[in-house]
Amino acid sequence: MNRLLEFTDRYWKWIVVGVWLGLCGYFLIQRWTSIQYFALGDTDDNLRMSQVRALLAGQDWFDLRQYRLNPPYGANIHWSRLVDLPLAGIILALRPIVGGIAAEKTAIAIAPLLPLLVLLFSLALIVRRLVDRHAYPLVFVALFFAGSALNMYAPTRIDHHGWQLALLALAVAGIADPKRARGGAIAGIASAMSLWIGLEMIIYLAVTAGAMALFWVADLGERRRLSSYAVTFGGGTAFGFLAFASYANRLPVCDALSPVWLSDALLGSALLLGLSMVEAKDWKLRFVLALGAGIIVAAFHALVWPHCLTRLEGISPEVYQLWMSHVREARPLNRHGWQTASAVVAIPLTGLVGWGLLAWTKRSDPDLLRRILAVAAPGLAAILLLLWQTRTGPAAQVLGLAGATALLWVAVPKAWNAKNSVIRVLGTFLLIIIGLGAAIPSASFFYPVKKKTAYERSIDKANRQCASLWGMRPVAKQPKGMVFTFVDLGPRLITVTHHDTVTGPYHRNGDQIADVMKAFRGGEPQAHAIVSKYRSDYVLICPNMSTATIFRAEAKNGFYNQLVAGKVPSWLTPVALPKDSPFLMWRVKP
Repeated sequence: MNRLLEFTDRYWKWIVVGVWLGLCGYFLIQRWTSIQYFALGDTDDNLRMSQVRALLAGQDWFDLRQYRLNPPYGANIHWSRLVDLPLAGIILALRPIVGGIAAEKTAIAIAPLLPLLVLLFSLALIVRRLVDRHAYPLVFVALFFAGSALNMYAPTRIDHHGWQLALLALAVAGIADPKRARGGAIAGIASAMSLWIGLEMIIYLAVTAGAMALFWVADLGERRRLSSYAVTFGGGTAFGFLAFASYANRLPVCDALSPVWLSDALLGSALLLGLSMVEAKDWKLRFVLALGAGIIVAAFHALVWPHCLTRLEGISPEVYQLWMSHVREARPLNRHGWQTASAVVAIPLTGLVGWGLLAWTKRSDPDLLRRILAVAAPGLAAILLLLWQTRTGPAAQVLGLAGATALLWVAVPKAWNAKNSVIRVLGTFLLIIIGLGAAIPSASFFYPVKKKTAYERSIDKANRQCASLWGMRPVAKQPKGMVFTFVDLGPRLITVTHHDTVTGPYHRNGDQIADVMKAFRGGEPQAHAIVSKYRSDYVLICPNMSTATIFRAEAKNGFYNQLVAGKVPSWLTPVALPKDSPFLMWRVKP
């Protein structure tokens, strides 16, 4: 055993790379069919590919509008080019050798696996620095059961979420670093890079900044961590704004790195740097100064950017009611079934318990205790955010993994050494499966499985077939035109056919989203006016697709239900599709 522990410690970097290669092989085998059939299952993954194609075709680096949505004006997309770079690089390198199609398939297979290596190294560092230098292999086993987080790195999952989770873990690894200057710099750079991509992790980044200030409050010797964080975060955010902020994001928008968040970051960084230079011996004075700095940043944001105090998306009540309120991942955890909720929250809660237990055992070491509590704080925030939106589940799982490992490392030996044989065997077993996150997946085999109704099976079938290349092929064979279709079908349509469409599920384009939703929910005259407004050549629907269930349930006499019932207005002419096509399509008469 000692030799094994020595081996895992000495060659830990190579072991991390080996685990990464193993996961790469597992994912490539598991998703091989999806790669071959270009099955980009998420709307964001499809739009990401369309954005990369536009970039490679010569679109301006700072112009992120997607001109195949709502042409000729385009759709305003709030993303960053940073995540486009690995995809574009792979395609550019391979296209002259294997051709465009094979190059794109290779890109969607490889690109999501790159940030997985960053995640694995970050998790290993957190565990080695806070739990034990030999314990890190356990966190990889736990990751395998963290489905919400791990699936963000599967081939075809090419959007930005994997990168942001990896950078979040890297920032936490900086918090855990005993070398103060290095830890602050890593946390600052990772936080800045996360902002380059998007604001999804902004609450955790704010907790990170708070942790840096509280380090200094607790120990004046932490000034090096605080100063290096302030310089790298402020400078990194400024660099990211100059290098990646689109033309649209140079306006004071609230949902991306813009002058709003740049000014907040620069002011906050300057104040933190100033704090690090203050020779305040009393921790109570340091606390007051740190609190004052936080109040100054908050007051600045509220007074200068009051429009960014509410929902950052900035959507209207109408768009929220028609569209956003129906997005599953935007719902709180309690609005999902108990099986889904328990699977998402199991590791985060286990991690929180693990951090608490580790903090208790290390309470005699003030430096280590501070870092443990600081690392636990973002995980607690993530759990609380699950009560707001389920989309925070992957971050909550990533932040809980090292804590779950701590629970295993501290509690399992105590259970195994218990005098009572029942406690020794049963307690050890339960701690292992709970700590690894395997309890919920294992128990799921014993859950009573609710048999799906015929209607539910038809929804699953429609979602699967309408996004498939097979389903889209007959649509793609029609002469190029403007297709009026569901919001959630838009990104897939422009990615695998030559057609254009009105919009996709992107909040900055609320007017277009509202128009599409109102067209299918309202009467035929209103639908005709909206379809004509966008100079549409076709109307395309996928009966029973998830989006269609909204129209079916909430607008029984609406345009969508009329089309499904065969009440087709005279201004539409049927397009002949194969009998087994999942679509219904009509050409709009001039």
